[in-house]
Amino acid sequence: MQRIDFDLDAGHEYVELNQLLKLVGIADSGGQGKAIVASGAVTVDGAVELRKTAKIRAGQVVRIDDAEIRIIDAHG
Repeated sequence: MQRIDFDLDAGHEYVELNQLLKLVGIADSGGQGKAIVASGAVTVDGAVELRKTAKIRAGQVVRIDDAEIRIIDAHG
């Protein structure tokens, strides 16, 4: 399984799920990210997530196919 650590930018407490998929390179655009989420292929903390703009925060784990994205906040 591919593991990706995503570091939240300073001052941001969350990233929207569709944008996260774009930022880590799984989706080519936010629109494609929305389509991937709508397909039911994404889980957040082990549960299928269908909300395209779900707020993903530090400490959460997003999985899609063979990729695991861990959200970290190195800025505390």
